[in-house]
Amino acid sequence: MKIAIVGASGAVGQEFLKVLAERNFPIDELRLFGSERSAGTRYSFGGKEIEVKLLQHNDDFEGIDIAFTSAGAGTSKEFAKTITKHGAIMIDNSSAFRMDEDVPLVVPEVNAADALCTPRNIIANPNCTTIQMVVALKAIENLSHIKRVHVSTYQAASGAGAAAMQELHDQYRQIVNNEPVRVEKFAYQLAYNVIPQIDVFTENGYTKEEMKMYHETRKIMHSDIKVSATCVRVPALRSHSESIWVETERPISVEEAREAFSCAEGVVLQDNPEKKDYPMPLFLAGKDPVYVGRIRKDLTDDCGLSFWTVSDQIKKGAALNAVQIAEFLIKEWRK
Repeated sequence: MKIAIVGASGAVGQEFLKVLAERNFPIDELRLFGSERSAGTRYSFGGKEIEVKLLQHNDDFEGIDIAFTSAGAGTSKEFAKTITKHGAIMIDNSSAFRMDEDVPLVVPEVNAADALCTPRNIIANPNCTTIQMVVALKAIENLSHIKRVHVSTYQAASGAGAAAMQELHDQYRQIVNNEPVRVEKFAYQLAYNVIPQIDVFTENGYTKEEMKMYHETRKIMHSDIKVSATCVRVPALRSHSESIWVETERPISVEEAREAFSCAEGVVLQDNPEKKDYPMPLFLAGKDPVYVGRIRKDLTDDCGLSFWTVSDQIKKGAALNAVQIAEFLIKEWRK
């Protein structure tokens, strides 16, 4: 397989390199692309030094089988035809094509088969918060159709990039040293704070991040499910958390839910409250699965169920999900 990574120097691009190596992904040739700022940078992969090439409108993608792109929606839109014109499948990590009808939006544990229909040679990787949630929701959906979801997210600084993680580090140091606190990546100081806004507000009072969870979930699950989200930035470094409430068509017991989660693809059940054992972002950075705990019946609705999830949004929420899509495609191509 000939593979390309666009945005190789970014946080997700670097995660692509790690995930591809970890999973022994079949690569005969790897090409790296980036902006003028990152072009010329060299990265080690598979015992070789690979130089990042400047992304241009030329024939550099000729012969490429799969291109992983994570350089922002604007870049994806501008270069999509250049990347795909020779037949490469573009697995895009931006928001550029997620809601386009002729572009599948794929989480392999939920709707892998959608990846086989690619009229534009583009597959969209969903938003990280959506990926994490639908992997968990699929286990419950298999028991009884989910009618509605209320979710509050607790999103780590790394969701805004490596510079945002550094800003959080710096803010704590600045506070301890009685220095002025620098705020650039977020609307407010994140250290010792939570910010109930991720992305810009829309006309209905929800942010774009919150509306992504509504629309993307329905597309991925091929469902009339209704999702109401509140997305919050918290001073954790890496891995997002979500408090999820679901209403199903029939009552689901805690025991049924635990059994479903324990058997679900891509899910690890961590639910032993008596021993204070539940998922926390501090301990789950760099892990592949979606971790589920704090499972309990809703006290106001017999068909309601609440649970808590944690997942590394750079890994499963971005790079790993895209690589899993590629692995599924390769498996199907080889049949």
